[in-house]
Amino acid sequence: MAEHTDSNDDATSGSDQNLGWQRQPIVSVLGHVDHGKTSVLDHFRSLGSERQASVMDREAGGITQHIGATEVPASILNETCAEMTGGKDFNSPGLLFIDTPGHQSFTSLRSRGGALADIAILVVDVMEGLQPQTIESLRILRDKKTPFVVAANKVDRIHGWMTKSGRSFIKSWTEQRDDVKQLFEERYWKLLGQFSEHGFNIERYDKIRDFKSNLAMVPCSAKDGEGLQDLLTVTVGLAERFLEERLRDTLGDGEATVLEMKDERGLGKTVDVILNRGELNVGDSITLVGNNGPFTTHIKGMFRPKGMSEMRDAGDRWEACESAVAACGLKIVAPGLENVLAGTTLRQTNSEEAKENADEAARKEATISVGISEEGVVIKADTVGGLEALAFELDKLEIPIRMATVGPVNKRDIITAQCAEDPLNQVILGFSVKGNSEVQPKLTGNDAEIKFICADIIYRIIEEFEVWREETQASIEAAARENLVYPGHLLYLEDHTFRNKGPAIVGMRVLGGRVHIGQKIMKLDGTPIGQIKSLRTRGSEDVKEGRQGEELAVAVMGPTVGRHIEEGDEFWVDIPASHAKRLRKLDLTPIEEEILEQITLLHRKNDHFWGR
Repeated sequence: MAEHTDSNDDATSGSDQNLGWQRQPIVSVLGHVDHGKTSVLDHFRSLGSERQASVMDREAGGITQHIGATEVPASILNETCAEMTGGKDFNSPGLLFIDTPGHQSFTSLRSRGGALADIAILVVDVMEGLQPQTIESLRILRDKKTPFVVAANKVDRIHGWMTKSGRSFIKSWTEQRDDVKQLFEERYWKLLGQFSEHGFNIERYDKIRDFKSNLAMVPCSAKDGEGLQDLLTVTVGLAERFLEERLRDTLGDGEATVLEMKDERGLGKTVDVILNRGELNVGDSITLVGNNGPFTTHIKGMFRPKGMSEMRDAGDRWEACESAVAACGLKIVAPGLENVLAGTTLRQTNSEEAKENADEAARKEATISVGISEEGVVIKADTVGGLEALAFELDKLEIPIRMATVGPVNKRDIITAQCAEDPLNQVILGFSVKGNSEVQPKLTGNDAEIKFICADIIYRIIEEFEVWREETQASIEAAARENLVYPGHLLYLEDHTFRNKGPAIVGMRVLGGRVHIGQKIMKLDGTPIGQIKSLRTRGSEDVKEGRQGEELAVAVMGPTVGRHIEEGDEFWVDIPASHAKRLRKLDLTPIEEEILEQITLLHRKNDHFWGR
């Protein structure tokens, strides 16, 4: 693998003289849920002497939901990959891994953060192959022209495969049994076919001669720590070989992507950022993106995580610094950070020209790229990337969005949701947000003013939302059914006349379908009879509805027994034409369908278009 690291020997000559220092590559790790993305990162965090605990337990449901960053310094990279590189050191000062909650946020950060990721690792479960989120990641990687390496993870699940922590895949391969190799080859060819369907040629990295024509696949087991040194070597090697100019484009005003705003004890409001270009210093003027557009402040203090701490897990393991150069993770202290939008760009603006340019760019970023409709749901998130990720998922389900904003749920959000015309849109969907102090009590419990669905995992929000929509739709349909006039066939029983008129009260049997208080009935020839005022069972219990087979005392306002109706007469429930059309879309019983057909034929003798 030494061939991957020898292209920068004359990096300071010729056309490169106008470029800056070589920064460490920023690596984004992508993958389908449960394919081992976070396990791969956990292994990288555990390298070297300053080992860090797994972050899997901290993440909601074991799935990374907010962006974090971990630096792996050059000394550990070179030590870990020495076997693969023949002892030759990398040119890079290290690697900066960013752990994203999914392909949507990766898209958002690239477009907003000035090409945040230089190269990506796409983690694929070798046993499961390409899944929907993997395919979506492939599409985005292609659209953004981002180079990537495929980590064929979970080789330990191949029957008979023997893993050994820290062992390279090349060594592992030579020590596997032939039958186990055959099982691996079957999985490999299946993967190759799946990638080929999406326009990518993959090849096992140790067999590739032309890395521009083939996509490197590195078999590994993140769980057991096998093949990870291969993955690191290939990733760094490809970045240095094909991204040299990009990695040396470090001069000019500093730029960083804001991960999140935090309130730190003793420091006040701070922002965690990834510095991806240039240099930042304490005292620098910086322009950020707020809810109302750009605002300018200055850096009072900067901190970096010690050792290989993951930014979100650093705790008190931060050390102050006066200056920092790309690429690295930073915590910045500055006045007026309360309204900064996470997922946007921090820009160094020490000159008036830089400030003017930053203001213009910030105004564009303040406009959240979510399609808004006149009718739709209300969505909230704690970051711009999170908001756009949630909107992305809703768009796939063709769910319209009426309002999309960053920050806690407020009174305006509730009122907007309540005003939706469609009951299925009277909901607020929140990604990693709660209500502000005023409205939080109104979002939960029996007294909730609006349906509020929130979670730290987008897929759980979508699942709960879909269940709620189904239940709400069923409830609406049930209510509509109560108001619908259903097909019914009645028989006036012999010797069951209790009152002749005003209203006439007679005994009837429901021969088919159902009958309901308030419905009108007619004779079999279509002659109107009157309206049902009450229904009573043989036990003298008042009921609203009678169903097939039941015998009831029926009070009918309109007819007189002996003049309009006689014992032994049969009647239809008189269905309005508009109801007939709706009834045909419902799941009627065969008898109800037959009665509806008879009533339709009766009416269409006089009106050919009745009930159409």
